[in-house]
Amino acid sequence: MKFYQNELRLEPYPRGFHIITHHIVASASQLGKINNGMLQVFIKHTSASLTINENADPTVRDDFESHINVMVPENAPYYLHDYEGSDDMPAHIKSSLMGASVMIPISNGKLNLGIWQGIYLCEHRNYASGRNLVLSYFGV
Repeated sequence: MKFYQNELRLEPYPRGFHIITHHIVASASQLGKINNGMLQVFIKHTSASLTINENADPTVRDDFESHINVMVPENAPYYLHDYEGSDDMPAHIKSSLMGASVMIPISNGKLNLGIWQGIYLCEHRNYASGRNLVLSYFGV
């Protein structure tokens, strides 16, 4: 069994859903040493999240952003936590709904994603700084 772990710092992204698969693959430098295994990607933030979905049509990412903003609106009168602006509490809720990590199988040294799948950074803040990810990958 081989185990590798490294951190990846992403540049700041605007609010929305962004494909980051290429950044993850480039940062997982030992990926080719694993024939069969798993990659876990974990985001070290509470106002952004990760998910896997459509990697071809950018309107899917636009629709995700539109829909989640309807589900979790800004300026709800019952929000108490708004220290960093009107997007503060909604960003935390969205992050919990989407999740802090994704798992992807590794086969023959490559991520075994579906042909139309990509890993998304879900940025829920209007003015976020860069984001930190932990990549843990293991297998034989």
